[in-house]
Amino acid sequence: MASPLTPPKAQHLRQAVLEPLLEKNAVRKAELTLSLPRDLPIDTLAVIADPGLVPGRPARPALVAHTALKSKPMNTPEGRALLLHAIAHIELNAIDLALDVVWRFSGMPSAFYTDWVQIAKEEAKHFSLLQAHLVSMGFDYGDFPAHNALWDMAERTRGDILARIGLVPRTMEARGLDASPGVKNKLISAGDLAAGRILDIILEEEIGHVAAGNRWYRYLCEQRGLDPILTYRELIQAYDAPKLKSPYNLAARRLAGFSEEELQSLAASGL
Repeated sequence: MASPLTPPKAQHLRQAVLEPLLEKNAVRKAELTLSLPRDLPIDTLAVIADPGLVPGRPARPALVAHTALKSKPMNTPEGRALLLHAIAHIELNAIDLALDVVWRFSGMPSAFYTDWVQIAKEEAKHFSLLQAHLVSMGFDYGDFPAHNALWDMAERTRGDILARIGLVPRTMEARGLDASPGVKNKLISAGDLAAGRILDIILEEEIGHVAAGNRWYRYLCEQRGLDPILTYRELIQAYDAPKLKSPYNLAARRLAGFSEEELQSLAASGL
């Protein structure tokens, strides 16, 4: 019989994601996410009480305004580590973001929840690859300050799944598709070929994550009888989302399911 101190075993997948979501240790969070069972039932209609303290975060890194973050030359180990640390922090946030939509938003099809658990697992893999590479360089996650912009958007959209899906995977995370080629070039030019290979893995899988965002965003717009492009512009304004800037990785965005009309709108309006 389980000890009274043993937490109750999750009865369904949407409960199970709370354990890694609330975990404070970053490496352990990734491990717990990767070990989430695939065979748990999915209670799509369960309304789960807010457990508080979402997400669990380590004491380090210190979180500061993004304007307070400084870069250093790429020809120094610290300069490369700073850049890789920033990406690792984004991936850690992405684990929490994927897990958060699973417990928080009820009433979606089962495939929605399995999609986001798989995405969380891939984000955990990305974080683990980056963290191990930082350690091989003599650094670790937490050694440098970071910003909280991704989770700030999660907080702002916690009351509406349409806003969350519209503004996190297909806006904030899609920015990563645009930035990836330039970041990879910087690291490879500085001689870090291993980091370049990690970024190739991340880009390939992030295209799938953004594609899931596009797919479920359109599903939600259809359910609500909304025009996806007009609604997206309204969401950007209503939630004060960061303005997107060129150059855009149009090839990756096409693979991620953005329509030509959406890409033309992006180029014309900056949205």
